[in-house]
Amino acid sequence: QVQLVESGGGLVQPGGSLRLSCAASGIIFSIYRMSWYRQAPGKQRELAATITSAGRTNYSESVKGRFTISRDNAKNTVFLQMNSLKPEDTAAYYCNAYDAIKGYWGQGTQVTVSS
Repeated sequence: QVQLVESGGGLVQPGGSLRLSCAASGIIFSIYRMSWYRQAPGKQRELAATITSAGRTNYSESVKGRFTISRDNAKNTVFLQMNSLKPEDTAAYYCNAYDAIKGYWGQGTQVTVSS
């Protein structure tokens, strides 16, 4: 059974930082492209960052330069380091695993940026 479990969300002030984690089980983690998506209330889910099995990264323009995605294949975990957070970063953040055949989603973790 495939499981993706996100953690690390919470309430943070503008300009602050958070580090999200997504622990995967039930898949051969190292071959999967891992991504972080986010969905704000009333908006569509959007891609924030991706890291391929080879370690190549890609970011949306809205987070580029502030967020960093990384992975630890030994721990089957992907991370999202979020710095210089803005109120518009407030959203539920979801982990996604994709191997060109099938994709899996985590349950999400809430990030709220507010003073």
